[in-house]
Amino acid sequence: MQTGSCLCGSVAFTLDGDLSAPSACHCGQCRKQSGHVWASTSTHQDNLNFTASDTLGWFRASDIARRGFCSKCGSFLFWQHNDEDTISISMGPLDEPTNLMLSRHIFVADKGDYYDITDDLPQEAQ
Repeated sequence: MQTGSCLCGSVAFTLDGDLSAPSACHCGQCRKQSGHVWASTSTHQDNLNFTASDTLGWFRASDIARRGFCSKCGSFLFWQHNDEDTISISMGPLDEPTNLMLSRHIFVADKGDYYDITDDLPQEAQ
């Protein structure tokens, strides 16, 4: 079981099940909301259980997805597609050890002009 929380601890959760290999998303929305690149893993939504969620807020970022965050401290925690039963979870809030390693970069066609991707991981345009 994996545990995690937002910066202030008002949103806390457990993940009980398989987690995907993390991706680094370079899309404009992730960069704007996270402040840079957003690294996340994903799992079936039934594997996510909240131990605290009073300040969990959801922002409908587009017609296809919503983004979960703590309304008290502002931590960007989740991304969920409307038509899927999986949920993406930010790597930052996960308690260590995660036993996960970044596996790829996605939406690199939208990456910021202020940095280069210099590792050897696969890069996907979208």
